[in-house]
Amino acid sequence: MDKIKLKVFTDAEVTAEIANRALNGWYLEEGWLKRKYTTAGWQTTLMLVNNIGFICEAAWHHADMAITWGKVWVKLKTHDHGGITVKDFELAAKIEASVLWKPNADSSLEGIPNKFINGNS
Repeated sequence: MDKIKLKVFTDAEVTAEIANRALNGWYLEEGWLKRKYTTAGWQTTLMLVNNIGFICEAAWHHADMAITWGKVWVKLKTHDHGGITVKDFELAAKIEASVLWKPNADSSLEGIPNKFINGNS
């Protein structure tokens, strides 16, 4: 069965798509759609990596990641298409929604009171 060839976005299109999809904190660098997350420390870093890994496996589209004690870098590109495609934007949006989720102020869920995961460097 032949795979459908997906459109590979140009650099200008990637930048525009990041803005259109409100993927705050995501950026284009060296042909990758990238994001850096800052965590509260090693335990939170490992939870973040596992969360992203689960999402990627469920999507069957896998991110490259680099980790340190309190930071995780996520890099996306569609290798078999040779660049950034719609798959990467959809996966970035899913990762973003999942890892930065917190309960609403009116929720019965309190949410963690201390620093946890954010996208700041």
